[in-house]
Amino acid sequence: MQVRLAFVRGGIAVLAAAAAVMVGAPAALADDGAARGRVSEHGTGGFKVNLEGGGHASTELFGFKLSDGSALKLYCVQISVYMRNDVDMVEQPWNKYPDEKSPFNANRDKLNWVLHHGYPGIGLDALGKTLTKAGAKLNGGLSDREAITATQAAVWHFSDGKNLDHGNPLGDGDKSAAADVVALYDYLTGSENTGAGQQPKPTLNIAAPKAPGAAGTKIGPFDVATTGDITSLTTELPDGVKVTDAGGKELKSTDVKDGTKLFVDVPADAKPGKGSFSLKVSGHLDTGRLFVSENYAKQPAQSLIVADSEKTQVTAKAAVEWAEASAVPSTTAPAPSTPAGSTGGGGDLANTGVDAAVPFTIGGLLLGGGALMLLLNRRRSRA
Repeated sequence: MQVRLAFVRGGIAVLAAAAAVMVGAPAALADDGAARGRVSEHGTGGFKVNLEGGGHASTELFGFKLSDGSALKLYCVQISVYMRNDVDMVEQPWNKYPDEKSPFNANRDKLNWVLHHGYPGIGLDALGKTLTKAGAKLNGGLSDREAITATQAAVWHFSDGKNLDHGNPLGDGDKSAAADVVALYDYLTGSENTGAGQQPKPTLNIAAPKAPGAAGTKIGPFDVATTGDITSLTTELPDGVKVTDAGGKELKSTDVKDGTKLFVDVPADAKPGKGSFSLKVSGHLDTGRLFVSENYAKQPAQSLIVADSEKTQVTAKAAVEWAEASAVPSTTAPAPSTPAGSTGGGGDLANTGVDAAVPFTIGGLLLGGGALMLLLNRRRSRA
């Protein structure tokens, strides 16, 4: 009996281990194609500003080098966190801002408007004309230092709740520059700022389905969101398995653009397997995209937001796996994926996860194992 009981216990342990594996193994995965890079030494400094309530801060339009060598220009959105140039910064959606209590979360539409209507989103001459029309008197037009100072201060107003000291705005006492900075700051934070609520789209994202597929079905859709041009579509799939549209037409890179829905078409006679496909895009990172330090919890660094960019190349990869045709009913559709690039930042990352039926399968395995253990214990007691 001891041997039989040990065997049963071992069987239950196997069932539990199998359940754990099922929980831990995602059915379909997608690399979100996030851009990454580090702060460089090629920034442009503004003036030091004085803030209401005391305190001051240096302003700068930061230089930033992406991993492919292309450059960005960014402003700070965390005034109280130290800048670091020795950690990787990774592109993130707005809802991944590292401080849940920050004013950034409530004001990001206003902040986004500042970036699109401040400098360098708008050139110096155009900004000067806009301020003149609004009744401001500039001292010989705006300089880049004045425009950077005012735009960064306006960003902090919305990202950190900091206000410019209107009575003594600049630390160096330059009255002409101070007047110009206040004029642009007031414009960017005033009634003209009605917000730009829609989150900028990622450079490239493939939102993946959550459920696994089966031979004889089209697995998908894989929703593509991008601000650039798709330059390549490469696959690592077994013979006969193809990347197609909803109608089954095999796709090339020239067929894929923002909003395209991709499917992995698996023949009915295909054996259980897995594979992947990758997209590469060439394009600009949209103004307003957020960069947060990798492993922020362990090594926090000042978060940054895109103000201007060069063209860059980003690659995203999606993986998929399937069972035999008889293993998954053909009427079972994959769970719908959340569209990438939706407002509010909620649907901007690749959707990954486990089939919703898995918890029920696990429950059945554990329940059956428990019943078997109870039955043998009763027999043992009778003996």
